[in-house]
Amino acid sequence: MISTLHIKNIGIIEDLNIDFNKGLNVLTGETGAGKTLIIDSLQIISGGRFSKDMIRRGASNSFVEICMYAPESEKAEDGNIIVSREISSNGKNMCKINGRMVTVNELREFMKDFIEIHGQNDNQSLLDSKKHLSYLDGYSGEDLNLLKNEYKNYYLEYKDILNKLKENYGDEKEKQRKIDLLQYQINEIKEADLKIGEEETLEEERNLIINSEKISESLNIANNLIEENGIDNISMAIRALEKIESFDKKYEDTSSNLKNIYYELQEISRDISSYKEESYFDEDKRDFIEERLDLIRSLKRKYGNTIEEILQYKDEIKNELEKIENLEEYNIKLRNKKDELEKKLNLLAKKMHETRITSSNKLVNDINKELEELEMKNAKINIKVDYVENEFFKEGKDIVKFYIITNVGEDEKELSKVASGGEMSRIMLAIKKVLAEFDNTSILVFDEIDTGISGKAANSVAKKLKSISKKHQVLCISHLPNIAAMADYNYFISKNIIEDRTRTEIKLLKETEVIEELARISSGEINEVTLKYARELRNKKAS
Repeated sequence: MISTLHIKNIGIIEDLNIDFNKGLNVLTGETGAGKTLIIDSLQIISGGRFSKDMIRRGASNSFVEICMYAPESEKAEDGNIIVSREISSNGKNMCKINGRMVTVNELREFMKDFIEIHGQNDNQSLLDSKKHLSYLDGYSGEDLNLLKNEYKNYYLEYKDILNKLKENYGDEKEKQRKIDLLQYQINEIKEADLKIGEEETLEEERNLIINSEKISESLNIANNLIEENGIDNISMAIRALEKIESFDKKYEDTSSNLKNIYYELQEISRDISSYKEESYFDEDKRDFIEERLDLIRSLKRKYGNTIEEILQYKDEIKNELEKIENLEEYNIKLRNKKDELEKKLNLLAKKMHETRITSSNKLVNDINKELEELEMKNAKINIKVDYVENEFFKEGKDIVKFYIITNVGEDEKELSKVASGGEMSRIMLAIKKVLAEFDNTSILVFDEIDTGISGKAANSVAKKLKSISKKHQVLCISHLPNIAAMADYNYFISKNIIEDRTRTEIKLLKETEVIEELARISSGEINEVTLKYARELRNKKAS
């Protein structure tokens, strides 16, 4: 239930706090005082659309916050849920659920489990054909529930088998496609004859070939300098030192070191000569290397980032291929189990269908009786339960939709495409009255439900609202004393001019004030006659 609604800067509402209560809460008041803005605010906090024109003049943003008490909900923290939505004039939207930021779509999905608004444009659950099945099933009772639970167990097992067959390529065409693909991939990698470290070696060879001219030129220069000057000069230096090495040990050591350098330089010279012979441009070899590297790069794009990964992938798909080729016996068992489950599911689905047909006929009669009492004698609800032969759904094989004929001689149409405004609210009221015991939505909001009715119909609406409020918190904006008299809590909405600005105010009425308000809305005047009538209406509520 809604415990508190806080509205700020929406239309003529500057800053308003409303503490609602259990049961039937009826809001009455002056025309243009802001009753509709309260419904609009509930639509906004439920994820509905918002126009920037709704922001109060002079304000930069609008804010709606709601505190709900839902002790049985898993979504509540300590039984309380706090939801807020702030909308700025620049279009920025900030939604929060228990302090956590969410998108508008997430807000809408969250709130639809708690609140339903039935007014000129908002009958979400009634218009949502996906919920029609749940309406009918709730009404159908325990017999259908037992069938659904048994069906659900088989259905979960059935879906699991379908997934396993899909994973195991239980479909013959899919299986053959997968085998062909794996064989192609294995052959492609195998024919490439990749070697670990090959790519790095090829890159080095490619780099040498590309730079062979530069390498050859540099090797020639180095070789000429060593042979023409280096070795000869060192040889002469050694001979000079040999002449004096007997005079001092240091000359002998230096001469020995220089001889070592001489021998090393000769070795280097031979190496460079060898390098020169290797450093020639081989176009055929370059083409081979380029083609090989292109092949490796192509395989890397398909199968892995390195040759090691490609070879590992080949091993994995070889194992997968062997597994697929050996799965047939296992898949035969799965397909047999699938056929067995389909027979059980079909049998249960048929029983569920028959139960739903029987229940739908009863539900139609009950709703149409309620519509008659609401002075909608020409409106006839019908419920179609269509059985789908070739598909299993989570709840059986039925598609359930509500239809209506609003006037004699008209064609039957889907409910969502026909009724609107107060008419739709009364249809919803009739359905909710019948389904009140099974419906889990805790908060029901009715706006314009009294449009175009009076007398007997008004009394009937009031009684049904009162009946529904035993199982739900009901918020209702009304102009009729019959409905307001049935309220557990009456709120009066007024507008006042403060500092040249109009501002909405709301007040929870005491019993004496309720009587006066009933007198006012019954005739527009408060006098002994209207007060007496108001007391009579209030006494009917008490009785």
